[in-house]
This record gives sequence, C-alpha cells and structure tokens, in this order.
Amino acid sequence: MIFVLVPAYNEAPTVGLLLWKVRQVFTAFSREYQLLVVNDASTDGTDEVLAPYTRALPLTLVTHRERRGYGRSMEELLRLAVSRTDRPRRDLAVLLQADFSDSPDDVPELVRRIESGADLALADYRRRPGLGWLEAMARRLVARAARRGGPADQPADCVCTLKAMRLVTLARMFSERGSRAVVQSDGWAADTELVLAAGRHARRLDVVAVTSPAPSRQRPRRNRPLISAWAAWQVLRQQRRADGREQPTATPPRRDRPPRRERGAARAQPSESVPST
Repeated sequence: MIFVLVPAYNEAPTVGLLLWKVRQVFTAFSREYQLLVVNDASTDGTDEVLAPYTRALPLTLVTHRERRGYGRSMEELLRLAVSRTDRPRRDLAVLLQADFSDSPDDVPELVRRIESGADLALADYRRRPGLGWLEAMARRLVARAARRGGPADQPADCVCTLKAMRLVTLARMFSERGSRAVVQSDGWAADTELVLAAGRHARRLDVVAVTSPAPSRQRPRRNRPLISAWAAWQVLRQQRRADGREQPTATPPRRDRPPRRERGAARAQPSESVPST
C-alpha cells in the first residue's frame, strides 16, 4: 500500500487537480494507494473542493477547525499512515504539496527506489528546470550547510518537499520519540526536521534529481527562500550540536620559539666548522 499524504491550507485552486492527477498516475503505475489529506482550517473553500473527491477516490479527509501549521499537519498524516498499515516493511508514504509545486509524475521513481531497497527517497530540486534562481541558490546553500561537518551520507536536498518513506522507518522514528513531536517547525525547517529524524533510522537513502519543469504558481509564494533557508540552517545547526559534531573552533597550537632577542643573537653568531679527520 502506498499512502499519498497531502497537507492543504487554502489550496482551492489546485488541490482538486492534484488529486485527480494522482489518480491518473496510479492508474498507469498500477499500485494500490490511499490518499490522506489534511484540510488545515482553510478559509478559501478548500473543503468544498475536497468533498466530492472523498466519494470518487480512496481518500480520507482530516479537517482542522483551527490552523495547526504545515509541520504539525504533516506529522499527523505520517502517524495516521503508520497506524493504518499492517505491513510496515512493505508499505510506504509519499508526501506531496497541495499547491502543485510537487508533480505527481515524479512519484513513481521515488516509489521504485523504495521498492528496490531504499528506506528514504528524496526529490532533489536544486537543478529543476524552471526553478527560480533565488530558490535554487537557497537550496544549494542549505545543502552545503548540511554537508559541512555532517556525515558523508547527509542528504543532498534536505529541504525537499516531495519524499517517499518506508513505514517501518517512520514507525521506528515515532517509537524513539514517543509522545514528543518530531516536527516542531514549518516550511523548509519542518521538512529538514523530518528528513534528519527519519534519516537516523534509514539504512539506505536515495536522492532523485527532479527533471520535470517547475509549474507556474497559482498563488503567491508563502515561503521566502532565503528566510526559509536560514530556518533550515538553524535546524541543521541544532542537530549538529545535539550530536556533538559542532565544536568551538580551536586555535592551532604555536610552535615553541625563543624570544625575538635570542633569535637575533643566534643568527649573529658564526656557525662552528666541523674539523676534518
């Protein structure tokens, strides 16, 4: 079973089209799937758009009366998927954005990576065609920060919104955290928290470069790339501190040298010749 998770907030113009596109992809891909959608207290008619899809698709809709934010909505969907599976080693979850910034056409390749043995498969958007230069630069900055001082297998694009995860990996992550929230931020910082937490329990992590063009935006951007990159960097820094990988910069030791006066005197003295034998 593939659980397709869609957190939505004020996405009436795009969420219906996204769900129908997911249906088309899985019709051709021939995999069993379920849609789990959170309507996070939308005020633009998103609930009216979603209502008919609950009858036409294998869809479970969770509605919030008060907004909880992207991070909490995402974690709620992940926990719901884990609670529904009876084969966590085989089943997986895929996270998609409701604004169509993630293309359902990229989902099959991520699923294939999980089916071939990966526990976590991430979509790398840094060189995506049509991606704005500011967002591309912000993603590269975060990726560079993730690799600095981190393990060799640190994910290349840890702020990826499109990702596939084996449910047994998520179950281990939630078991380790207990009742404590895994994701406490929003935006890219939330995605970074999730990737770092799940990555600790993943035996194999695959990164897939996305080649589908970035779609035209149907609404103004909510994330500011540089601000979002800064928030993600703070998450990475906190993680390095928690793991003990970030240490104060040490001053390199200086070689013991004689005082300046003694060095000058030594240079002034003629060198002794070694008598020949």
